[in-house]
Amino acid sequence: MWRAAAVCVVCQSLANSSYGVKGKSPLQKLRLVSRSIHHPHYTSSKFQRPPLRTSIQQFSSLNRLPLRKTKLLFVKYGYLPHRNFWVARLASRLLKLRYLVLGSAVGGGYTAKKTYDQWKEMLPDLSDYKWIVPDFIWELDEHIDFEKLSKALPDAEDLAKLLPDFDKIGESLSSLKGFFSPGYNLVSEVIGASDLLLLLGSQGETAFRATDQGYENDKQYKKVSDKEKIDQLQEELLHTQLKYQRILERLEKENKELRKLVLQKDDKGIHQRNLKKSLIDMYSEVLDILSDYDASYNTQDHLPRVVVVGDQSAGKTSVLEMIAQARIFPRGSGEMMTRSPVKVTLSEGPHHVALFKDSSREFDLTKEEDLAALRNEIEIRMRKSVKEGCTVSAETISLNVKGPGLQRMVLVDLPGVISTVTSGMAPDTKDTIFSISKAYMQNPNAIILCIQDGSVDAERSIVTDLVSQMDPHGKRTIFVLTKVDLAEKNVSSPNRIQQIIEGKLFPMKALGYFAVVTGKGNSSESIESIKEYEEEFFQNSKLLKTCMLKAHQVTTRNLSLAVSDCFWKMVRESVEQQADAFKATRFNLETEWKNNYPRLRELDRNELFEKAKNEILDEVISLSQVTPKHWEEILQKTLWERVSTHVIENIYLPAAQATNSGTFNTTVDIKLKQWTDKQLPNKAVEVAWETLQEEFSHFMTEKKGKEHDDIFDKLKQAVKEESIKRHKWNERAEDSLRVIQHNTLEDRSISDKQQWDAAIHFMEDTLQSRLKDTESVIEDMVGPDWKKRWLYWLGRTKEQNIRNETKNELEKMIKCNEDHAAYLANDEVTTVRKNLEAKGVAVDPCLIKDTWHQVYRRHFLRTALSHCNLCRRGFYYYQRHFVDSELECNDVVLFWRIQRMLAITANTLRQQLTNTEVRRLEKNVKEVLEDFAEDSDKKVKLLTGKRVQLAEDLKKVREIQEKLEAFIEALHQEK
Repeated sequence: MWRAAAVCVVCQSLANSSYGVKGKSPLQKLRLVSRSIHHPHYTSSKFQRPPLRTSIQQFSSLNRLPLRKTKLLFVKYGYLPHRNFWVARLASRLLKLRYLVLGSAVGGGYTAKKTYDQWKEMLPDLSDYKWIVPDFIWELDEHIDFEKLSKALPDAEDLAKLLPDFDKIGESLSSLKGFFSPGYNLVSEVIGASDLLLLLGSQGETAFRATDQGYENDKQYKKVSDKEKIDQLQEELLHTQLKYQRILERLEKENKELRKLVLQKDDKGIHQRNLKKSLIDMYSEVLDILSDYDASYNTQDHLPRVVVVGDQSAGKTSVLEMIAQARIFPRGSGEMMTRSPVKVTLSEGPHHVALFKDSSREFDLTKEEDLAALRNEIEIRMRKSVKEGCTVSAETISLNVKGPGLQRMVLVDLPGVISTVTSGMAPDTKDTIFSISKAYMQNPNAIILCIQDGSVDAERSIVTDLVSQMDPHGKRTIFVLTKVDLAEKNVSSPNRIQQIIEGKLFPMKALGYFAVVTGKGNSSESIESIKEYEEEFFQNSKLLKTCMLKAHQVTTRNLSLAVSDCFWKMVRESVEQQADAFKATRFNLETEWKNNYPRLRELDRNELFEKAKNEILDEVISLSQVTPKHWEEILQKTLWERVSTHVIENIYLPAAQATNSGTFNTTVDIKLKQWTDKQLPNKAVEVAWETLQEEFSHFMTEKKGKEHDDIFDKLKQAVKEESIKRHKWNERAEDSLRVIQHNTLEDRSISDKQQWDAAIHFMEDTLQSRLKDTESVIEDMVGPDWKKRWLYWLGRTKEQNIRNETKNELEKMIKCNEDHAAYLANDEVTTVRKNLEAKGVAVDPCLIKDTWHQVYRRHFLRTALSHCNLCRRGFYYYQRHFVDSELECNDVVLFWRIQRMLAITANTLRQQLTNTEVRRLEKNVKEVLEDFAEDSDKKVKLLTGKRVQLAEDLKKVREIQEKLEAFIEALHQEK
C-alpha cells in the first residue's frame, strides 16, 4: 500500500516539475471526476484491505522501525532464530532496500499510467457540466507526456547513490507526503462534486430515463428493509440531494460571474466560448432567412427549433421567461397577449440584453425601465402584425436574448390554444391558432414543448390532443406541468400528479416529463424571487419527499438543461440532411434559370429595383436636355389648341359684328382684358404642366430597342403617377404670367412686314381650320350631297332632309343680304318656317335657329378669308395710318396680338419649366424611389413575374446553403 502511495507522490512531484509537461496549465482548468473512480488512496470502510504482513514492512523507512528489533525472520514454514552476523545482515538489508526503491520507482510509473487509463475509461460523459470547474483538467492528457515522464525517472545507479543517507530519504518522502495531501483533498472535492451530476443524471436520454431507474431502486429498497428504514433512507437521500443542489447553485452563480468576466475580455484563450456564442447566432440567422423564404418550389423548412405550445393561460410565457431569466413578455389577466409567433434566440453573452432582428437598440434586462420598454415594443409589433378584422397573425417576431449562463437554443412562442371564441375576437381565431400551431409542429425536427396547467382538471386540456396528433410516438415532445404548487394544494389525490409526470394520464407520449413552479401569480415578481419560491416549494413538497416526483424532473433549471440537450441533439442529427436538401434545390433552380434566361444575370427584386432606379433617374435627367425650341413649339401649339375656340367664339366673332373699327377694337380690348384676368394664366399653367407630364411619360415609356426590359414597366408607371401626384406648380408663376400676358396683348404696333405676313398666315390657317370644322358639321346635319349619294349609294334620313331644306332656305336669305347680322329676328324665323310649310316641310323654330348658326358661321368664315387675302397688301395703309373702309385690317392686328401673346407665354413657361419645375420633378422622383425602396410590399407588387421570383428564390437558397455550411463547419469545430 505504501508503494502505491509513494509512486503517486512521485508522480505528483514530477507533474509539478518541468519533467513531462507540455505547457503550463492554469490553476482554473480542473475537471470533475466521478466518485466511481477508485484512486489507490481512496478507500472505504466497506472495502478496507488488511495490511500485508511481509518483511518489506519491517524495512520501510516510512515506519521508522529499528533495524535490530526483530528477533525472528518470517519464512514459508515458520520462524528461524536470529544469528549474530550483523555485518552480513546490514549488507543484505542495504541491497534489499536498493532493489525495493528501484522496483517501486519502475513499477510505480507503470502503475500511474495504468491508473490514469482506468480513470479515463471510468469517467462519465460530463461535457454539459464542464463549466462547473475550470477547464485544465479536461486538458490534463495534453499537458502531461507520460513517455517523457517515464524517461525522467531515475535509473538504478542514481538510486543507489541515495541509499546510505536514510535520513534525507525519509525527509524527502515526508515532504512528498505533505505535498500529496492537498492534491488528495482536491481530488476528493472534485469527486464529491461529481456525485451531484450522477444524482441529477447525465446528458441525452439518461435524464429522461432516470425515472425508471429510480423506480427500480425504490423496489429494491422495499425488498431489503422495512417501511421505516425506507423512509429514513429517502429522507437522507432528499437531504443529500438538496445539499448538492445548493452546492451546485453556488458553483453556477460563481461560474456565471466568471463567464461574464471572461466574455468581456478579448483574449485568444476564449476562442471556444466565442465559438459557442456565435454558433447559435449563426443558426438563428438561418431560421430568419427561412421565415422570409417563399417556398414556391416545395422546399420545406425542416430545421429544428423548440416550439412552445399550450392552452391559453397555462403558463407558457412564464416558463419562457424563467428560461430566459427575464420578464420580457407582455402580460394580461385572462386576456390573449400572444397574438403572433415570437422566435426567441437564447445565447451566451457578457451582458443580459435583448434586441430585435431589425433594430440596433439593446434593452438592458437588468433595468426595469428597459424591461417595460421591451414589453411595450413586443405588444406594438404584435398589434401591427395583426391585419384588420383578425385577432392573431402568422407573422413571426424575431427576438435575441443574450446573457451569462443562458442555455443556447431557439424557441418559438405560439399563441395559446383556445376552445371558445369570445366577443371581440375574429370568428376564425380558433381555427387560425390551430393552423399556426400545426404548421410549426408538423416540422419532423421540431421539439414540442407542451405546457399544461396543473391547477386545472386534466380533462380540460386541449393542447395534449393536438400534440398527440402531431407526434403520436412522443419522440420529440417534452411535457411540462406548471403551477404544481396550486396543484398540490388543490388536488385531493396527489397520485394524479404522479400519473401525469409518469405519462399515464394523458393520451400522449413524451421524451420527458417535468414539473415547475413559475411564481405566485403576481406579475411584479422578479425572476430571482420566483426561483427562490420554486426551490423552497420543492424542498418542502410531499411530492418530492414521497418520491412521487424525482429530483431531475423538477425546477425550470433542469427543464432548461434537458430542452437544450434535446435541441442540440436534434440539430446535430438533422442539419446536414437539410443542407443537402437545399443544395439539391439550388441545383434545380440554377438549371431552370440557365434554360429560361441564359443571357440575363440573376437579379433579385432589390437588385432589379436598383437597376430600374438608375434608368428612371437617367430618363429624368434627359428631360432637362430638351431644347428650348422644342419646348416653345409644343407649348405654343398646345396652348392655341386650348384657347382657339374661346378666341374665335367669344372674342373675334362678337367683335366682328361691329360696324366700324372703333367698336371692333373696343370690344376686343374689353374681352381680352377679361380673358387675361380670369382664364388665360390658369389655362397656360395647366398646358405647361400637361406638356411636362407628356414629355416625362414619353421618356419613361419609350422603348430602348433590344435593351428595353418590360419588367420595369409597372414600376416606371407607378413612379410616374406618384411623382406627378406629388408635384405642384409654383403658385407665383401664375401671377407673373398674368402681368406678362396683359402687357403683351395691349401692344398693337406691328413693326415690320414679316410680322404682318406671319399674322395673316396665322389668321388664314385658323379660319381655314374653323371653316373645315363648320362644313363637316353642316354635312352631318344635312346628310351626303348628290355625288356621295350616287357614287356610294348613300341616303338621307328624314331629319337630314328637313335640315337640308332649312339650310337651302337660309342660304337664300344670306344671298339677299350678305351683311346680315349674326342672329335671326323673330319675323325672319317666321318667314322661313312658313316658306318651308308651303313646301310641305314642318320645321320647329329651334331647328331653324340651330341651322342658321352653322350656315351663318360658314358664310362669315368665307367672308373673313376673302378679306384676309385683301389685307396681304394692307400693311402700307396700316403703317401710314390710312383710313380705307375696304382695307381696315383690325382682325389681322387681333391675330397678331394673339400670336405674339402665345409666343411670349410659351417662352415664359419654357423658362419656368427648365429652371424650376423640371428640377422639382426630379426631386419628387428621387423621393418616390426612396419611399418605394423602403416599402418591400411595393417592390413585390411592382416587380413581379416568374423571372423575378426565380431569381429571388435562387438567391435565398444560396444564402441559406452558405450559412448552413458555415454553421455545420462551426458545429464540427466545437464538437
